[in-house]
Amino acid sequence: MDTISPRLPTSGSGVQQPEGEWAMDGDDAGEEPHGQLRTLNHSFVTASLVAVGALLVAQNSESWWEAVLLASGTAAALVAVSQWAADRAPRAALPCLAVTATVWIFAVLVSNIAAASYGLAATTTVAYHQLPQHRAKLVAGTVAFAASVVVARAVLVGGDIGNLLVQYLVVAPGTASAAVVLTGLNQLVSRLTAQVEEARERDAELAVVRERVRFASDLHDIQGHTLHVVKLKAALAQKLVHSDAGRAEEELREIHALVGDTLTRTKELAHAQRRLNLSAELENAKNLFTAAEIDVTVERRGEVDSGVGELLGQVLRETTTNILRHAQAGQVRITLSGSGIEIVNDGVREGSPPELRGLSALRDRVAGDGGVLTVEQEDGRFLTAAEFPRTEAVATRKDDR
Repeated sequence: MDTISPRLPTSGSGVQQPEGEWAMDGDDAGEEPHGQLRTLNHSFVTASLVAVGALLVAQNSESWWEAVLLASGTAAALVAVSQWAADRAPRAALPCLAVTATVWIFAVLVSNIAAASYGLAATTTVAYHQLPQHRAKLVAGTVAFAASVVVARAVLVGGDIGNLLVQYLVVAPGTASAAVVLTGLNQLVSRLTAQVEEARERDAELAVVRERVRFASDLHDIQGHTLHVVKLKAALAQKLVHSDAGRAEEELREIHALVGDTLTRTKELAHAQRRLNLSAELENAKNLFTAAEIDVTVERRGEVDSGVGELLGQVLRETTTNILRHAQAGQVRITLSGSGIEIVNDGVREGSPPELRGLSALRDRVAGDGGVLTVEQEDGRFLTAAEFPRTEAVATRKDDR
């Protein structure tokens, strides 16, 4: 388990806390773009429901209690939508639906206000999306209930039939349609956002799979050719063992050398010790982050010493895999200096950090070469940094400048 300290380093390790776009305050520091989209969607739908509801109250209320009645229906609709956005709609939809149904009864029988269909339609829409197994019954029951209340008014109260037809065949359905559209918009955007998040997770998993395929390809390159040659040389030695013992012995020595070299290279690969090109790893990391819809910024503060480039490339590769697998990152910042690398990402989940065995193994290698590998977490951000002492050659070149 990598040790996680409570603060980002400011000295000692040679790594400083990133500045600029990483200097974020409050909850925005850890909020992902998809979370911001959900918040914006909910705010827009809520504001629209309130605005239309207030307009209906102002236009259709002739007394304070009628205003309270219509406002109660709008309030119930807002509660249902809010609970829907918080994934608690099943517990709130039916009570809110009961409130708006009661408002509809009083509004129709007592005041003849067709606009009361607004709250009823909004809560019915929420229940419709949250109770998929009862959708047909819900719609049929709501329509039958609303119609029965209108019929009851026509029978019990009477009135102008033409006015009733206009009110409950034109005004009420039109008002209900507005509520359905506004409430359904919340569901539509939420569903699209969820699909984007799922696609992003699949892209991240695909990036990890590609990394594994590359590792498998490297292993095949190391062992496949060697084993084929060994097979041919072993067959040749078997044929020569009686006719040309000296040649057979030479073939066996070559087989022994090939197997020894392959074992060494396989061990290096297993411990991520094959020579890496830092520039190639940097380009690969940028491509992987871009494919996962993660904004990546690269900053170069100096020419990287060739003596530490391989290890820095390994740190970058391992960190890239960790970000794709363990974080919901929206931004990654990579900073290269003459003798170090720093990778900072957001989108770290709350709670205990994941066990990063790859970085734990790299820490020993970095320390063996005189460097320091730092892994730290704070405020939804994760920092991975490797710093090596500057070689005399690099220091001399910089001093001459």
